[in-house]
Amino acid sequence: MTDVKVLIKLMLLEKRDILLSILFGFLAGMGAVALFANSGYLISMAAIKPPLYILTISIALLKLFSVMRALSRYAERLYSHRATFTKLSNLRVYFFEKLEPLAPKVFQKYRSGDLLARIVGDVESLQNFFLRVFYPPIVMIIIFLATITFTALFTMEVAILLLAGLVLTGLIVPLWLTVRQERVLQQLRELRGQVSTDATEFFYGYRDLKLYQRLGEKRDALIEASDDYVRSQEREGSKEFLHLSISNSLSFLISAAVLGIAAYLAAGGSLDGVFLAMLVMISITVFENAAPMAAFPRYFAESRQASRRLFSVIEGEEEVAEMPVQLGVDLTKAPSIEVNKLTFSFPGENRPVLKNVNFVLPASSKTAIVGPSGSGKSTLLQLILKFYKGAEGEVRINNQPIQAINDEELWDGTNVILQENHFFYGSIEDNLRLAKDDLTVEQLKSALRKVKLEEFSLSDVVLEKGGNLSGGEKQRLAMARAMLKGAKFWLMDEPASSVDVLTERFIFEHLLEQGQEDTMILVSHRLVGLEKMDLIIVMDQGEIVEQGSFEELMEKQGYFYEMKQIEKSVLM
Repeated sequence: MTDVKVLIKLMLLEKRDILLSILFGFLAGMGAVALFANSGYLISMAAIKPPLYILTISIALLKLFSVMRALSRYAERLYSHRATFTKLSNLRVYFFEKLEPLAPKVFQKYRSGDLLARIVGDVESLQNFFLRVFYPPIVMIIIFLATITFTALFTMEVAILLLAGLVLTGLIVPLWLTVRQERVLQQLRELRGQVSTDATEFFYGYRDLKLYQRLGEKRDALIEASDDYVRSQEREGSKEFLHLSISNSLSFLISAAVLGIAAYLAAGGSLDGVFLAMLVMISITVFENAAPMAAFPRYFAESRQASRRLFSVIEGEEEVAEMPVQLGVDLTKAPSIEVNKLTFSFPGENRPVLKNVNFVLPASSKTAIVGPSGSGKSTLLQLILKFYKGAEGEVRINNQPIQAINDEELWDGTNVILQENHFFYGSIEDNLRLAKDDLTVEQLKSALRKVKLEEFSLSDVVLEKGGNLSGGEKQRLAMARAMLKGAKFWLMDEPASSVDVLTERFIFEHLLEQGQEDTMILVSHRLVGLEKMDLIIVMDQGEIVEQGSFEELMEKQGYFYEMKQIEKSVLM
């Protein structure tokens, strides 16, 4: 229920619209009850030929209640929907603010299709929380209590019967149906997420499925998942129709009981017969306000499931004991890095990716981290970037624990080049200007020359995810973007793995020239050009097996020396 509390908290930010929608909803409901009650009374009075002024007053009240009902219903729709749309806006902003710091690691936990279904589908489902869950019971109870109080002035027996109808149709039946609906809606949500995930993978992997002649199998699986989702929707719709039928049947039976009791009382002289039609019309009309409760079980269960799925993305991700940001952490200058006994495993995995990693990097030092694939090099960089939480040991930047540094402050002070870099649909210039806002055209062109992309024009189009760029062009464009950012701390993960050796050497000469006073950490499979590094850290299976300068490691003739000899033999 914590998720529902968050929804209520966000909804109550619009107190004025909520109160106005409840007020006008009450006036619209009471207007309908008063309209039909007055109609019944007018019909009865007309049959016994009352004085003309009584009929005139009744007809005038009839018009008054009709206008009040129409205007109140319009105002109720206006304010209730405005409150709903504003709540959705508040919810999206709240969720995005919580999700944004998790963006680097959230895809490790959720598949993109499922995440999309939660962010879009579940948020849209929560638009019904106010209109179908929070608001109808309040209005219904107020209208029923007012009607029961009015009815008690004429006959207590009918008032008690209406109260019993309120408890039955507004509380007992919806609660019973909510329990039945929970499992169906949970399955429906899971199936929708599965269909979204399968569809996303189908389109992303269409080319590979076509090449390996597996398109038909994947398409059949997607159709089967879609059919399961449709069948689940049909079952859910059937249950909702059943709920509505039960609610309407109960309302009809109670209205029939009101007619019977009122007729009995009128026959016995306890009730003036002129009020008989009025009481029946009141009963029929007041239970119209209980009709939305037939849909309450579905929307309540749907809101719970949607909020649970939505907030499960961000719950537990925030650090419980996050250390406060401390003064004196200056990332505008080249930082020093210290790693002490760092051990890390991915959530749900017992195998440690890093085991007892220790090293110290002075400010302005140049460090290369090498080793075979899967040795934990990239994970180490991502821990320094705070992409993952829950590591044992300590990472310190400028002698401050990394937890004491705000994520945005750390990322703002770092030039990052990852193995996969995102490029937005637009132009070369648009993608380069992500680095800074105040870059000149000459600076942009100079950066392209430094990475040997001078043949590109700043106005050249970049397709979504850089679809029209080769792997090497993407890497070089990412390096140009990092150069333009100009931070004093560099973290580079295989930045030139798709670039030829001559171009790589040319680019790194510019990188080292620009960052000669900066702190640099380079992850690489290649061992060429590491002579210029102050420190080389050799990793294998999550552990540091060697570290030292290029000359020291070659003289030692250990693990790094063997890797170097193998590389020479392959290249030759």
